[in-house]
Amino acid sequence: MNRKQLFALLLVAPALALAQGKPSDPQIAHIVVTANQIDIDAGKLAKSHTQNKEVQAFAQQMITDHSAVNKQAGALAKKLGVKPQDNDTSKALKKGAQANMAKLKNLKGAQFDKAYVDHEVDYHQQVLDAIDKVLVPSAQNAELKGLIEKVRPAIQTHLDHAKHLQADLGKK
Repeated sequence: MNRKQLFALLLVAPALALAQGKPSDPQIAHIVVTANQIDIDAGKLAKSHTQNKEVQAFAQQMITDHSAVNKQAGALAKKLGVKPQDNDTSKALKKGAQANMAKLKNLKGAQFDKAYVDHEVDYHQQVLDAIDKVLVPSAQNAELKGLIEKVRPAIQTHLDHAKHLQADLGKK
């Protein structure tokens, strides 16, 4: 298996894990927190590695927005008395994130920017698919479902922004 095939598998693994069963609310809470933390961590790495002002601004937006969602998710879990539960999907997300971070740490300059932004496009599309196909349909608690539905437009905006950035980076 070459690097591209491995990377593709790591991107698809969380979606496959989600498709294998309907997650419970505590599992959904953990998936949400994990997915947000992954983007926060990638954003922090991008801010420290890129010299591109647009990439830096995007990375900061990811840190800010995903930190806010995690704060809301944590407050909701506490309010509902729900303890987020680790699961195959959150584990697959973490594994994919570790591979992505390892790859990114070895890149510099325009190569780093392109790899980071390409991953952000793929990742946000994957998150939107998970929201639409699994997380919202599986959530039993109305407030948890509402939080996920409330953040969906922001995830779409992130995807659109990442695609725009991807196109700009392709022109350079």
